[in-house]
Amino acid sequence: MHLETLNRISAQDFVRELGGIYEHSPWVAAEAAAMRPFAHINALADAMRGIVDAADDSRKLDLIKAHPDLGGKLARAGSLTPESSREQAGLGLDRLDDAEFERFSDLNRRYRERFGFPFIICARLTTRDGVLAAFQARLGNDPSGEMAEALRQIHLIAGLRIGDKFSG
Repeated sequence: MHLETLNRISAQDFVRELGGIYEHSPWVAAEAAAMRPFAHINALADAMRGIVDAADDSRKLDLIKAHPDLGGKLARAGSLTPESSREQAGLGLDRLDDAEFERFSDLNRRYRERFGFPFIICARLTTRDGVLAAFQARLGNDPSGEMAEALRQIHLIAGLRIGDKFSG
């Protein structure tokens, strides 16, 4: 996809192309479509980030909750979005042995119980050990700080996904 093409296609096609940038949240792409044309990819990324940042807390929470557990049942079953599948597979989270799966399941459960949403980290910018260390560290965060961190991680993920879409 070229930016010039993205600036010309219908809003429906724009959402079809970019609806997965923010996990199961095509509303971000739909709002961005109305902001065209974009002079460069960074302007697109900034616009999408701004849409999320300007959303009310309920919508932000829905966006966070749209993300799958890391190394969870969906990863094991191969039922993630293509983007999430690639990201989790990069750390081998789709191929955990039974002991690793239980460890991730326990951390996912504890995190969800504490915060009410899934643990989110930009898997492409860390290692499996980094994920486990972040789980442990972030379990001690306060809820508002952790919501902000989840959104920060989501923006990192989205930035990489936009880069993938327009690479080459």
